[in-house]
Amino acid sequence: MSTSPDSGELTKDTTAAAHTHGYSGDKKRLLARLSRIEGQVRGLARMIDEDKYCIDVLTQVSATTSGLENVALTLLEDHLAHCVVDAARAGSAEEKVTEAADAIRRLVKS
Repeated sequence: MSTSPDSGELTKDTTAAAHTHGYSGDKKRLLARLSRIEGQVRGLARMIDEDKYCIDVLTQVSATTSGLENVALTLLEDHLAHCVVDAARAGSAEEKVTEAADAIRRLVKS
């Protein structure tokens, strides 16, 4: 699944059907982690709605951010170990390394 740039809707990525992504082995764990993060975000909204103390809200924002960063790092590690290594074996790693470098750049900026 991917996000449609125009609508923001999730769409099925048909090019991925024949390819197994590096995170496939971690999929269940990643989905569980994302479900917990989703709950944390709902909790943040509830805290704001209930006028909780700002430092307590910021603490929860930090915990949620850390959870997302861990998901991102897991995906990046899997990309390097799977996609980049496979491309290197095929003699075409440059594009995958560039993708990884761009992803790292985006993560560092956020």
